[in-house]
Order: sequence, then C-alpha cells, then structure tokens
Amino acid sequence: MKHFRNLYYIFIPIIAVCFLPDLFAHPVTAGKYSIEQYLSIKSASSPSFSPDGREIAYLTNVTGTSQIWIVDISSGRTRQVTNFEDNVSFVRWLPDGRLLFGKARGGDENTQFFLISSKGGNARQLTGDSSVRNNFGAVSRDGKFVFFASNKRNRNYFDIYRMDVDSGEEKILLKDDGNNSVAAVNDDGTKIIISRSGTEKSLDNDLYLLELHTQKLIHLTPHEDASEFSDPHFVADGVVMASNSGREFSALLNLKKKNAAIDDWSNENLSAGILDAPKWDVTDISMNHNGGKIVYSVNREGFSELYFLRAITAGKPLITVFSKKALKIPLPERGIVAGPTLSRDESKMAFAFSSPVRNSDIWIYDFRSGKISQITKSDRSGIDAKTFVSPELITYKSFDGLSVSAWFYRPIGADRIVAKGNSSQNREGATFIRAARVPVIVSVHGGPESQERPGFNPLYQYYLSRGFAIFAPNVRGSTGYGKYYTHLDDVRNREDSVRDLAAGVDWLRRNGNVEPRSIAVMGGSYGGYMTMAAITLYPDLWAAAVNTVGIVNWETFLKNTSGYRRRQREVEYGRLDRDLDFLRSISPIRRVDLIKCPLFVIHGKNDPRVPYTEAEQVVTALRNRGAVVEYKLYDDEGHGISKLKNRLDLYPRVAAFLEKYLKPR
Repeated sequence: MKHFRNLYYIFIPIIAVCFLPDLFAHPVTAGKYSIEQYLSIKSASSPSFSPDGREIAYLTNVTGTSQIWIVDISSGRTRQVTNFEDNVSFVRWLPDGRLLFGKARGGDENTQFFLISSKGGNARQLTGDSSVRNNFGAVSRDGKFVFFASNKRNRNYFDIYRMDVDSGEEKILLKDDGNNSVAAVNDDGTKIIISRSGTEKSLDNDLYLLELHTQKLIHLTPHEDASEFSDPHFVADGVVMASNSGREFSALLNLKKKNAAIDDWSNENLSAGILDAPKWDVTDISMNHNGGKIVYSVNREGFSELYFLRAITAGKPLITVFSKKALKIPLPERGIVAGPTLSRDESKMAFAFSSPVRNSDIWIYDFRSGKISQITKSDRSGIDAKTFVSPELITYKSFDGLSVSAWFYRPIGADRIVAKGNSSQNREGATFIRAARVPVIVSVHGGPESQERPGFNPLYQYYLSRGFAIFAPNVRGSTGYGKYYTHLDDVRNREDSVRDLAAGVDWLRRNGNVEPRSIAVMGGSYGGYMTMAAITLYPDLWAAAVNTVGIVNWETFLKNTSGYRRRQREVEYGRLDRDLDFLRSISPIRRVDLIKCPLFVIHGKNDPRVPYTEAEQVVTALRNRGAVVEYKLYDDEGHGISKLKNRLDLYPRVAAFLEKYLKPR
C-alpha cells in the first residue's frame, strides 16, 4: 500500500516475441526502487496553528513513528519537538504557547495526555492510568481546560471529564453508561455538545447540550432513522454541523434558536436550516466560534472539494448569518483533504493534502491572496514522483444488479508489454501484439463503515512498480455512496458484500486484462474478515491471500474485543444473545478446510479491537492440516503495523509471498 534501470519498463522488440522464455507470461517490470524506499516515504498531517499564526505544529513519521514537528510558515524551517518510540496521535497548540498531545503505548490505544513546550524538552504527563482510554475532545478558548471522554469509571463506558491543564485536577461532568464523546465546547466553557452513539442502529448518533451551571442535558437531535450528526460548532445563536438525518448524504446544517434573546435550547426553540446540500457527503467542518468563516469539505466520489462560507455575527441579541454562495478553495490536483483548521485571526487555513501520486503534506490557503502554498515537503526516499500511478474509477454490476465502484490501478506500461505467443494478424496481414495479462491484488478496506479513497499508498505504488495491478472496490456497506448503500450489509446481509468481491473478480477477468490464475485478495481489520470470507466462500478464485488483524470467528471476536467496542459492533454485525447461530454460520473459521490458496496472517499482540487470538485460531487450524500459511505477530503493535522498523521487517516478506504465488515461473 515498488527495480532495474532508468527505464521504468523494458520493452521487447516485436520480432523477438517467438523467442521469449516462459517467465514473460507476465509483464517484465524494471522498477528501480526497493520496497524499503517505498516504506520510507514520509508524510505530514494534523496541522495546528501557533497562537500568533506564524508557525504550525504537525505530525510526521520522519523518525519511523508519528511525532510532533513545527514549521515556520514564512521560512519553511522545521524543528522536531518529540521523539518517542510510540506514535503521537494528536497535537493542539495552546494559547500560552505550550503543546497538548496524546500518546498510547505499543498500539494498545489507551491514549494518555501530555504537555510540552513548543521548543521541546521533557513532556509532563497529565493522565497516568495506562489501562484507561482517554478520547480527546476540545480545549477551552483560553487554554486552561481540556475536555475529554474516558472509560476510567467503567471500561465499558465513556464519561465526560474536564481537566485543569496546569494543576491536572479532573472533574467528571457527565456520568453515563453509554459511548459519549466531546464534540464541541463554547467560548466560555459553560456549554458542551456531547455525541452519544446509538445502541440499536449502526452509524447512528445523537447530540446533547450539557449546561454545566445547571447540569441540564438537552437532546438536540431527536430522529427516527439511523442518522449521523458530526462536526458541530457553536455560533452566536445556535450550532452548525453535518448530518444525513432524513437524507441520503450529509448536508451542512444550521440549527438556530428561533428566539436568540433567551438561552433556550429546547426543540421548541430550535429550527434547522440547510446551508449547503451537495449530492455527496459534507465532512471536515472547521470554524472559530463567532468567527467570520466556515470551511468544509465535500467527498465527491472519493475526491475532496474544499469550500468556505462567510459568516457575519452582529445585532442585539447576537445572530450569525451565512453567505448564500459557497466559495471553492483551489487544490493542487484531485486528491484528499484532511484536518482543515483556521488560524486564530482567520487569515489562513491549513490542511493536509494527498493524492494517488502525492504523499501527504501540509498546505496553507491565504484568504487575502486566494492562493495556496505547500508548507512541508515530506521526503519521497529518492523515488521519482513521475513513476507513481493514479487509478481509474470503474463501476461494475454485482450479483443482484447493484452498481459497485472500484479504483483500478494498472501498472505503467502494462498495455505495451508483450507476452509469449500473444500475437496475431489482422485481415490485411499486419502483425500486432496484444498486452500480457497482469497479476492483480484485490484490496479490501476495513470498517466496514469506511471508504477506499484515492490517497497516497506507498505499498500500492511498490506493487504497481513490480507489475501488479491493484483493484480496490467499495463494496456494499462502504460509506460515501449514501445511507442506503451503507446499510446494505447489516447483520444478515453480511455475505452479500463478499459476493460483491466475487463480482469484481468477474469484471477483472472480462475487462481488466488480468491473469485469472494470479489474483490475490488482501485486507486489514474488517477487510481481513472479508479476505478470509472470500477465500472460504470462493476458494477457486484466489492464488494467494493476506489477512492483517482480521476477524475469523465472530463469536470469539465479540466476546474478546474491548467491552465498549462490543456494544458498538453488535449493532452492525449482530448480537451474541440473538444472532449467535447466524454469526457462527458466517465465521470463516467454520469453513477453514475449504481454503485452497496460500495465506499470510499478520497481527499485533496489543490489538484492543480484534484480539490476536483471532489470528492464532486460523493459523493453528491451517497448520494442523498442512496448508500453506505464513504468520507474523508483533509484540509492540496493536490494530495494524505502524512502526517503521516492523514495516521494514514485514512487508518485504509480504512482497516475496505475493511474487512467489502470483508470478510463478
């Protein structure tokens, strides 16, 4: 997710076709870069402006794990702030110049909070129980308090807390046996918007307003259908947010108080208006409280579009009025925007940007000049960006006529590389050469409530450089294609998404110019389940498979995953007390004897989501019957392999595995 000479591919003269050896049944690639180079490509993300707007703190993996660096906007000079063995998960610049950040240990996802000077030095730990997970929410405008959710009281539930940054003193603000998170805090820290995930529907949540003075909890978003309410921001007379309530796609909404003169947030005094409703999801909203701009992204077929609306806050009582027409912000090319954030004075916006051919970096948009500029320049490990491949978006029909979209990456020159004996003559007697068929990797995203998007994937680019095609579908259950599509795989319809994979292979055989005997399937997390389901339901389709942190036994997965996750996952997958027989029937471990292809299994021992015992089950079962299975377990990783030292150990093995079974001599 790629090696010989300066020419990227070696082309064989037409007259030599009859003398090619057997290995030319597949394209010959001359990728001149090693897999270690691809794995060493750097990225930058998560920008946070300094109080004066002159610098940006961000996360980058220069050292092999994600750490905090700072870049001076005018000069481009950078400096490193942290250097831990484990990844830093977030960073926020406080008004007094210090940095607040989060970090877990060994991939266990039990995030703890720390403070550090922007000049570096020793970090002060604010939370100390490594068995507790703390989910960052927001910082008060004056920087004195951090608001967050924690399962300290009960590991199965998340309560809402406020911490004094200087003293470390914590106060519980909301105690509730549910999955709560801090979504927004008003300027003076007296009101909090809390998001609470539903327990009966997947992709469903509610927003509540908690008034700290009165301890009153007000339900802001009553609704009937499974709906999402995300990225809320306080304005003078209400809240703006994204929501798909009563709609297929998330729109930009303004929940306004009808009478702004009174502090009444009851439903009787609220009315919802639409600020923008494109036929795609609105995401990544950024706004300063009572500010003059609101920035948001639109996910159009996987690519990001970036917009902003002007806002005017005035009057007595104060009300906020938004411009009717959104202005589009230019981007370097078609790609993906992440983490847009406004400077304190709103003169600039920073965001992370990546594309299929561009690794992630921090960019800035200047509202005064209307221009964007790249602020960080993450190293590409000596690889020429011109060798990177962009995909095409294709659509195919599944078993029931449903249209499924997929990103199809073809290796450069695949349509020009000759194959042994693959020539013929037209009616005029002219000889021409048809392209060799290429091996292909079917890559399945996790989630399942997620989406394969055309961002930068260094492993994809390596495999492409070695002559593999990549086919990455968004099967039913994926997000980004409307609410109806997302729920098509819920509970009893689970294996319909696997049938979508089989239909994708059929499309590849008919249209993709692929070698039908050289198709692999790979995925992580839920994509790992999809991989295991694919090779047990359709064992004859696959030449090899790679399962990373995947589910193989629904019963043991739900019993052993973290308690708070079990409640969240059961609404999507099915409940043990109601659907146990069904869950057993679709568990790949029950059909492990049907597996025909070689399998590579990967897991992290500290995985709190999919316990590593899932991997142990399938590896033991396959070894007991003498099947071909390779296994790598990393003691210092969690839900995925993120540390560079481990990736440098693992992925050359995976690449050799795929070369062996997809490119037989």
